[in-house]
Amino acid sequence: MADQDRAQDPGERRLSTRETADRLGVKPETVYAYVSRGQLTSRRGPGGRGSTFDAKEVEALARRGGRREPAGPSSELAVRTGITLIDRDHCYFRGVDSSELAAHYRYEEVSEWLWTGEMHRGKRFVAPRDALAAARRAVAALPAHSGPMDQLRVSVIAAAAADPLRFDLSERAVLDTARTLIPTLVDALPTPASGQPAVEQPDTGPLAPRLWSRLTAEPSDAPCLRALDAALVLLIDHDLAGSTLAVRVAASARAHPYAIVSAGFGALDGALHGAASGLAHRMLLEVLERGSAAAVVADHLRAGRRVPGLGHPVYPGEDPRARTLFGLLEDVPRARPALQAAREVITTTARHTELHANIDLALAVLTVATGMPAEAGETVFAVARTAGWVAHALEEYEETPARLRPRGQYCGPRPPQPLP
Repeated sequence: MADQDRAQDPGERRLSTRETADRLGVKPETVYAYVSRGQLTSRRGPGGRGSTFDAKEVEALARRGGRREPAGPSSELAVRTGITLIDRDHCYFRGVDSSELAAHYRYEEVSEWLWTGEMHRGKRFVAPRDALAAARRAVAALPAHSGPMDQLRVSVIAAAAADPLRFDLSERAVLDTARTLIPTLVDALPTPASGQPAVEQPDTGPLAPRLWSRLTAEPSDAPCLRALDAALVLLIDHDLAGSTLAVRVAASARAHPYAIVSAGFGALDGALHGAASGLAHRMLLEVLERGSAAAVVADHLRAGRRVPGLGHPVYPGEDPRARTLFGLLEDVPRARPALQAAREVITTTARHTELHANIDLALAVLTVATGMPAEAGETVFAVARTAGWVAHALEEYEETPARLRPRGQYCGPRPPQPLP
């Protein structure tokens, strides 16, 4: 990046940095980030003081990107999307409140609608025999201590290897892949009783009961399955979370659908993303065991740890997904102890800081109440989010290839340096 010192055309209108920032709706420092990425060119102002910008160039950038301020000083990349809008205490999928969708439709129905814009009641996802057989063999070959995320990762790779048409990125082919990959991921998971993948033929029933049977040996009932299905819907997408950004980068490079899901799994597998519900799960178990939320919260704070399941950077108040799931769990009698433990954690923490419940705490109530392991919340998250990742990939496949290539801001020693 370099300011270009040349004579100004008398007929050319120049804007100051402040004027440019106001026109783009960003901070002044963001204007220089646009310059570093080649989206704007700058010149020294009269007398060499400050920088000026071509008004026509600024106007063109404003039309392309709109008035959009990045989320933070280190987050300058904005991606246009028509999938999810987070607005204060609401999360909308294509303009429809996600909580309303969760109240009226099943996961498969919402996924199909998110991809195509068409709502099909009774939509079912069925795994193809070859892909499911390959995924089950891959899962069975894992070490005994392997967790659900390990099983999901090898399942998607095995399913990809079984699909010679995976490089077809046409919309129809991508949708066909999505409709078969999600049930393959679920049906390849081992059942708690056997510890091995099931050997039955591909299941044609609704997805939530199939996932339930892989997460717990406890019997299901209508309220429990309703809560699990709603959790799947609520977790389908959440704007450009870290895993979704990874998916968009992979799709920008024209990776096939299995590869973009693998990219999402890689970014999801962290304590600050998909694994956060496991931390909340263990905390609730400890509260129930010790009979005191205050003691457990105190231990977390004393150790310098955040209290799991509280606070979310994009919501000033309670996470609307948590609010919806808590409401459904009220109808599950076996969830009452875990719900009470969660409320005590919230109340205890509220004495010192205003942090509201997030979806991880609600997921933890569901998993604790139904005898699921701590990793179950992350499994629900990963399966659910696969549909959202496919929606983002479909969007990105329509964009200019390889456009998501930010420029590094080099801060190492200046060359030439001696040979080491």
